[in-house]
Amino acid sequence: MTEPSDSTCSSPVLDLLRQLHESLASLDDGEVATYIPELSKADPSAFGICLVTANGTVYEVGDSAVPFTIQSVSKPFVYGLALEDNGRGPVLEKVGVEPTGDAFNSISLEVGTGRPRNPMINAGAIAAAGLIGGKGRVNRFKRVLEMLSLYAGRPLAMDSSVYRSEDETGHRNRAIGHMLRNYSILEGDPIEAVDLYFRQCSVSVTCRDLGIMAATLANRGVNPVTGRQAIRGEYVENVLSVMGSCGMYDYAGEWMYKVGMPAKSGVAGGVIAVLPGQVGIGVYSPRLDARGNSVRGIRVCDELSRHWDLHLLNRQAAGRSTIRRQFTGAELNSSRVRTAEELVALRTSGGSIRVFQLQGHLTFATTEVVVNEIMENFTRIEQLVLDLRRVQTLNESACRLFWHLVCKLGEAGKQTFFTHADRHPLLRRYFKAKLGRRCEELFRAYEDNDLALEACENRVLSDVLPGRRTDHRVRAAEFELCQGFEPEEIETFSACLVSRPFECGVSIISVGERAAELYFLTRGTVSVIVPTQSGTARRLATFSAGMCFGEMAMIDRAPRSATIVADSDVECEFLSLERFDHLRKTAPEICIKLLTNLSRSLSQKLRKANRELSVLD
Repeated sequence: MTEPSDSTCSSPVLDLLRQLHESLASLDDGEVATYIPELSKADPSAFGICLVTANGTVYEVGDSAVPFTIQSVSKPFVYGLALEDNGRGPVLEKVGVEPTGDAFNSISLEVGTGRPRNPMINAGAIAAAGLIGGKGRVNRFKRVLEMLSLYAGRPLAMDSSVYRSEDETGHRNRAIGHMLRNYSILEGDPIEAVDLYFRQCSVSVTCRDLGIMAATLANRGVNPVTGRQAIRGEYVENVLSVMGSCGMYDYAGEWMYKVGMPAKSGVAGGVIAVLPGQVGIGVYSPRLDARGNSVRGIRVCDELSRHWDLHLLNRQAAGRSTIRRQFTGAELNSSRVRTAEELVALRTSGGSIRVFQLQGHLTFATTEVVVNEIMENFTRIEQLVLDLRRVQTLNESACRLFWHLVCKLGEAGKQTFFTHADRHPLLRRYFKAKLGRRCEELFRAYEDNDLALEACENRVLSDVLPGRRTDHRVRAAEFELCQGFEPEEIETFSACLVSRPFECGVSIISVGERAAELYFLTRGTVSVIVPTQSGTARRLATFSAGMCFGEMAMIDRAPRSATIVADSDVECEFLSLERFDHLRKTAPEICIKLLTNLSRSLSQKLRKANRELSVLD
C-alpha cells in the first residue's frame, strides 16, 4: 500500500509511517560506510520504510524502491538455509548461538574449538556459507540467490560493482576464513566460502524487499505476499532466536530491552525487524552509527515498537480471527419496524452501513486487519458500527488505530459507532484524552448493535426519503392493516375504534395479561420489550405511526408474551376483540381484508427474519 494522492482515504498505519518518515528525514547523525569503497557512493539522505503484516498487507513510504545491497541482513537467511541443508546438530557443531557483545567484524571464536560464537558476526556467517550444499561456488550462490528471492517475492540479482569492491577490500574476512579452515570449521577451500559470503552480501534489494522478507519470517517462513515457502517453519524459531540475541551485534541487548523484536542490520543501511505472527519491518537509511547500524533505522523501529506496542515480551494470547462477522444495513436491519417504502430504501441504500463484529485480543496487528478491511471499502462505507461485545482485551495501540480511523472517517463526513464499548473503559478514556470537547461528537457509543443500526438507518432514510414524515398523526386509511379498504369500509371500521393516549414510559401492554385489544398507533413510537435470562430487558421491535401491535390476540387470544412501552407520548386507536367479533358478523368482508393484510404483514416479517438469520449464520 503506497502513499495515495488523497490522504483522507489512506490507512492510519500508512499515515503514521508517513509522519514518522517526515519527522526523521532531517536526522543527519551518522556516516555512510566507506570501508567498502562502493558503499560510500550511497545517497546519505535516502530513507525508506516498509511494514508488511503477516497476512500480506504492504505499507511503504519514502525511498522504498531504491536499490542497495543487503550486506549483513543476508546472514539470518543464509543461516536458515544452512539449517535446512544440514539440520540443527551439525550446524551447532560449526557455529554457536551465544552473543558476543563485539562488533560485526570481530574474530570471536571459542577457545579450543575455533567455533564462531554466533552466525550474525562475520566469522559465523562465513562458517554458515561454508555449510550451504551444492557443487561448486556457482551452484551454491545460485541456491542462495533463489532462496533470497523466495523471501523477497521477486527475482533478485547481485550488484557486481559492490561484489568487486567487497572482493578487493575483504582481506580481514579472508583471514577469518583461513582461521576457520585451521580449526576445521570450514572443511573445503576457505576462499570459496568467503567468496560466497561476499556474493550474498552484494545481492541488491529494496526497502520493500526487506519488509516482505521480514514478514516471511513473521509468517513462519511463508511469504505472505506470494504464498510461497521460503524456509521450513521448524527452523524459523532458530533464525529468529539468533537475530534476537545477536542480530544487532554489540547493541543487541539494549535493542531487545527497548525495541523487543528480533532484528538484523547491514552496513549499506538496511534493517529488518520481526514480530512473529504479526509484522515484518524493513528500513533503509545509509547513515550508520559507530556500531554499524542505521541511525534512522533504529529510530524507526524504536518509535514503531513504542507506538504500537510491538515488544515481543508484551504479548496477549493470540485468540481467533479478529473479525467474527461483518454485514451491511441492506442485509440486516434494526428492530425498528419499517414501512414497505422504508424497507425498499434500506435494501437499496443500506449497503453504506457496515457492521463489524470483533472478537479476541485487539493489539496493533489484530486491529490493523480490521482497519485495513475498512480502508479498502472506504468509498462504500458511510456509517460504520464496531461491535466490541466479544473483544476480550484491547490495548493502547488498538485505541490509537481506532482513533486515527474515526478521525479519518469523520473528516470525510462519515460516522463511526462503537457498541458494547462500556466493556473496555480504556477506549473511552483514550478518545477523551485525544479529542477533548469533540469526544461526544466523534465517539458515539451505544449499548448494543440494534440501537446503533437504527441510528444509521435513520440517517440513510433522511437522505433517500427526504419528504418522509415521522411526527404526523396517521389516519385509519393509512394503517398498514387497512390497505385496499374502500372509503365506506374505512368509515365502518373507524366507528369500531376507540382512541386512547399514553404518556412516554407507560407500559401499554404487560407480559401475562389477558389479550383483549388490537392497537393501531396513530402518533409516536412504541417498543416491544421481553425479559432475558440475565434479568435484563431486550428490545424486540419498535413500531411507529400507522403500524399495529398486539395483533396476535386476533389469532390465538393467549396471554400477552411481551411488554409494549411508549417511547414517546403516543396516541392509539384500539379494536377490542368483542367489537372485532361483532364486525365479523356484520361486515365479514372488512374482517377478511383485515386478516389478509395481517397475514401479509406477518409473512413479510418472517421473510425478513429468515434473511437476517442467514446473514448471522
